[in-house]
Amino acid sequence: MWTLQDAKNRFSAVVDAALAGQPQEVSRRGKPAVVVLSADEYARMRAAAGEKRGSFITHLLSFPGDPDSPRPQITPRDVSF
Repeated sequence: MWTLQDAKNRFSAVVDAALAGQPQEVSRRGKPAVVVLSADEYARMRAAAGEKRGSFITHLLSFPGDPDSPRPQITPRDVSF
């Protein structure tokens, strides 16, 4: 893992390692902050995530139940103030 300062100073080495297929982690203030990876790997990951995830509309439509069924009528309770 690179510190942010080291990654700045040796950015070419960070990029070269990422292009060689080794994602590079960079920390900030001692905590993991970012990962540098090649554009090809990023595109592959996005494509894989899109295939699994699907659209939001598909997700909503996959919920069980009939969307056209009437909602139950609930009478609210009396509250005194």
